[in-house]
Amino acid sequence: KPMAAIVGGSKVSSKITVLNALLDKCDKIVIGGGMVFTFLKAKGLSVGTSLVEDDYVETAKEVLSKAESLSKQILLPSDIIVADKFDPDANTQIVSSDAIPDGWMGLDNGPKSTEEQKEFLSDCKTIIMNGPLGVFEFEKFEKGTFGIV
Repeated sequence: KPMAAIVGGSKVSSKITVLNALLDKCDKIVIGGGMVFTFLKAKGLSVGTSLVEDDYVETAKEVLSKAESLSKQILLPSDIIVADKFDPDANTQIVSSDAIPDGWMGLDNGPKSTEEQKEFLSDCKTIIMNGPLGVFEFEKFEKGTFGIV
């Protein structure tokens, strides 16, 4: 101990069972990838055209609430690399996770988030990773994933 999990990937729907199980076992959880935007929306933030599973916003709220009740720490990204389209050659900018512009989509963690995640996990003896933290198939959006592993 402490034990942590990094949970990424695009969909809350495919990770919810894993997330709930990890909350029981882990002290800290980093949430990244496309599923972050469902969590940010659950916190009342604007997410532009980022991937969101509207059917799972309430589920995301429940996960955050469960973590709080178990005194577990969940870390969401503080900055996001956003793009004007889902394309390897898209225009990009780094924005605060609470300031994603309309018409832009989040495709990776920003550099500040990667540093915060490293610090957050620095005292952990065991770290489980399940899914990428960005669209790592596109070079512009791979740093969040490869910067943490």
